[in-house]
Parts: sequence; structure tokens; C-alpha cells
Amino acid sequence: MKSSPADPAILEKKKILVVDDEMDMRIFVSTVLETSGYHPVTGRNGEDGFAKARSEQPDLIILDVMMPNEGGVQMYRNLKTDANLMNIPVIMLTAVGESGFHHYLSMLNTRLDHPVDPPAAYLEKPVEPNDLLKTVKDVLALAG
Repeated sequence: MKSSPADPAILEKKKILVVDDEMDMRIFVSTVLETSGYHPVTGRNGEDGFAKARSEQPDLIILDVMMPNEGGVQMYRNLKTDANLMNIPVIMLTAVGESGFHHYLSMLNTRLDHPVDPPAAYLEKPVEPNDLLKTVKDVLALAG
């Protein structure tokens, strides 16, 4: 039986943008999300990820910090200062320690007219699939 667009299961499938320069990590996170009923979309760097955020309007973004060119911190700042994207929750998933990220973000905020709030959650690599899924579920529940 073919599902119709009004099928509640289809309406509840949350779209999650995964932005990481490492292909293995994009595949890992996407597979964990997809097998748990989410709809993953991927981006390979900050520039690509920001463009995908604009075009896809995801329910959640999972973002790496350390990427070449426009990195994750710059993409995060761009997201949180864009009127159309600022309310999308972001989970930082990275090998960079949380305190280092928050220090960098606070230094960046000293140069901004409107400081950027910290991300909804922060996970350090390597992450266990169950920890990732619990965090995704919790952040989406808070986002409403």
C-alpha cells in the first residue's frame, strides 16, 4: 500500500542536516539517523552546509567544528544571525573539546553587536549511536 502525503508517519519524519568534512562521519551519522526514522541530508563543509540549510530548512543541524575553508564555528555564527535559520537547533559533534569551542565562541561574540547563543547540545567524537540518538531526540523535543 502506497503512503499518501497525509500519512502521519511521513509528516513526523524529521529532516536533519549533517555537516562534516569527513565522509566516513557523514555516512555513520546519516545511517544512524536514517535507521532510526529520521531523514538525513548531508553537507561536506560550512559553505555547502549553509546552502543546504537554506534550501532544505531542516528541523535540526548536526555540525562539526573543524572543517577546511568556512569551518563549523563560522557556519554556526551564520546560522544564528540569519533570520530564516536562527531558530533551527544545532548539535555540535566534534573532536574539539567543549570548553575550547565555548572559549572560541565567547571570543567571537566580543566582536559582534548581537552575541550568538551556545548550541542546543555538544557531543565529542567518537560518539556512541545511542548517545547521538538520545541527544537528537531530546533537542527535537525541546524545539517543539
